[in-house]
Amino acid sequence: MMKKLFIACCLLGALHFDMSAQGLKVPAPSPTQTIKQDFALSSIEITYSRPVVNGRKIFGDLVPYGKLWRTGANGATKIAFGEDVTIGGQKVKAGEYALYTIPNAGEWEIILNTGVKNGGVVGYKESEDVARFKVKSNKLKAAVESFTIEVADVKSNTATINIIWDKTSVGIPVSADIDGKIMAQIQENMKSDKPAYFQAGMYYVQSNKDLNQAITWFDKAIEQQPKAFYVYYQKAKALAALGKKEEAKATAQKSIELSKEAGNEDYVALNEKLLATLK
Repeated sequence: MMKKLFIACCLLGALHFDMSAQGLKVPAPSPTQTIKQDFALSSIEITYSRPVVNGRKIFGDLVPYGKLWRTGANGATKIAFGEDVTIGGQKVKAGEYALYTIPNAGEWEIILNTGVKNGGVVGYKESEDVARFKVKSNKLKAAVESFTIEVADVKSNTATINIIWDKTSVGIPVSADIDGKIMAQIQENMKSDKPAYFQAGMYYVQSNKDLNQAITWFDKAIEQQPKAFYVYYQKAKALAALGKKEEAKATAQKSIELSKEAGNEDYVALNEKLLATLK
């Protein structure tokens, strides 16, 4: 009887231990990270798991050369583009993709695949690839412990997706053709009751378009907001780029006057630096 009671208590204890274990919260060995970067007219979002070096040899050992890699740990690494992009020289439609790689000593093969629900490389089908290209790999002087994916060098329509781990990094170029969309927006916006003259002028300046047109729009923006010191500053820069030094100086001086009135010392300094280049 005592033996049966002992066995029953052990079974109950084991059941209680199992139920408690189900609710145990511990740190993930390769925690998941999601990054979202505003880019062009939308964004790039990447979700991946981050293993650590932990004293191991990574590329050519833990991650073999010449074999398909899930580019991280756990499930497939996912990357989403909010608009059509060109990545690695190949056009890719807006949407979410699994990011696979084939690492090698001097270069990596980058693969975008529609299998976003794949369990790592399990379920991968080459027929579901939407892009495949190669990029050079680079050696780092200092090791990076945690596997990292970042969106860097972000400009108006270009960026670089960096994959970094241990002493290796690769950069994946991404671009978006947004000029036609923005020009169409500007054309439509100019028909409205309150055209965005300043924003249109800034786009022309940043895109190396017609600076005279940009200045015309800056003047109209000043009519809307006569004390907008930042508009005067941008107009002064555009005038300087056209070689109209005297007009640029007078405009920068006006910007300084308005900046001081508004208590904005940053724009005072910016204008002073501009004036120093116009002597």
